[in-house]
Amino acid sequence: MPDSEFVDFYELLQISPNAEAETIHRVYKMLAQRYHPDNPETGELSRFLLLNQAYEELSDPSRRTAYNAIYEGHRTQPIELFESKEFAIGVDGEGNRRMGILCLLYTRRRSNPDDPGISLLEFESIMSFPREHLLFTMWYLKERGYLRIDEASDYVITGPGVDYVEENLPSNKMVYRLLKAAESGTSRSPHKPESEHATEPTPAS
Repeated sequence: MPDSEFVDFYELLQISPNAEAETIHRVYKMLAQRYHPDNPETGELSRFLLLNQAYEELSDPSRRTAYNAIYEGHRTQPIELFESKEFAIGVDGEGNRRMGILCLLYTRRRSNPDDPGISLLEFESIMSFPREHLLFTMWYLKERGYLRIDEASDYVITGPGVDYVEENLPSNKMVYRLLKAAESGTSRSPHKPESEHATEPTPAS
């Protein structure tokens, strides 16, 4: 599967990479009914075809093993969006980095509730920033109560963090694309750069 065509099927189905076969079947069945082209309310052919492809890959043990090898390789690669100038080191990119981190944690919490944390090392890989350039951002978000550190020393999003993402997402179209791409399993596919201004987190009321 070429890099430009890689689809994160676990992200697409919003399930853990460790999901059992029964979970894959149950979630696929529910989503397939929702996005089936014959459904007049929520039918979506492109999403339906992707779901079928995901189920074919993940429901067959040998094909899933082969897919997982590719999947693990992609997990160590940065998401291209974070390499754009909007996330540049310094004050100008700080607001976008904050929202980007929260969106990554938001997606992880939704897709893998049993293991919702992301380590600082993984953030380094995903965002192409050394940890020294992320520590201030992490400190700020922790002080605001938008994230916390779990027992494994990973970062996880909090309830106020989820509220902040959902309330401010419409004003940050760039990160909105990141979350929408996660829904279709394409957050690691190439993104066209687009200059957007981030909104700064404000104190919780």
